[in-house]
Amino acid sequence: MKTVIVKPERCVGCHQCSFECAVTHSSSKTRMGAISEAILSKPRIRVYLSSGKENFPNKCRHCEPAPCEMACITKAIYRDAKSGIVLINRDRCINCGMCAMACPFAVVRYYPYVRNRESAHKCDQCIDRQAEGKIPACVAACKVGALLFDEVNKIMDKDTEKLASLIYMGIRERVPEPGNFASLVAYKQKLNEIRRRQS
Repeated sequence: MKTVIVKPERCVGCHQCSFECAVTHSSSKTRMGAISEAILSKPRIRVYLSSGKENFPNKCRHCEPAPCEMACITKAIYRDAKSGIVLINRDRCINCGMCAMACPFAVVRYYPYVRNRESAHKCDQCIDRQAEGKIPACVAACKVGALLFDEVNKIMDKDTEKLASLIYMGIRERVPEPGNFASLVAYKQKLNEIRRRQS
């Protein structure tokens, strides 16, 4: 199953992923319309700042098995048989909080929606966008590659290839540098240097 993969070391904290997520899940589906709706759409992905001042985009991982689904006594949380995405039937949710307590990534929140009724709220991998052949809104909005959409093994294979190139060129470990842009720029410079040597 394709999923949104988080690369926190690349995140610059722009919050475009959160904004586009909220717009995509709004009634109007437009930026101007989303900010003026009676019940504002809330993002399903949030960017947090760590104690070390590094950004961390956090969203549902659609675990298998999903602790939130197992904890849900009304079966409001279920796995879509076709896509494998963990979804919420908001009409069945009773706001008991069991899913939020069970979630190891602390991504379940409770917000009002239509008719001002509160319900559990989490990432749905933009299942409607995927049905249209589009990638999730957060991934489309992320310009620094902190959010990727693919199968986990394919992304890890790409990372392993990059690591193999670095090791082959004698760079055994990358020392973390302060700030998001500094580490991203240093990483790109090393990759460009390797590419120059290989060509």
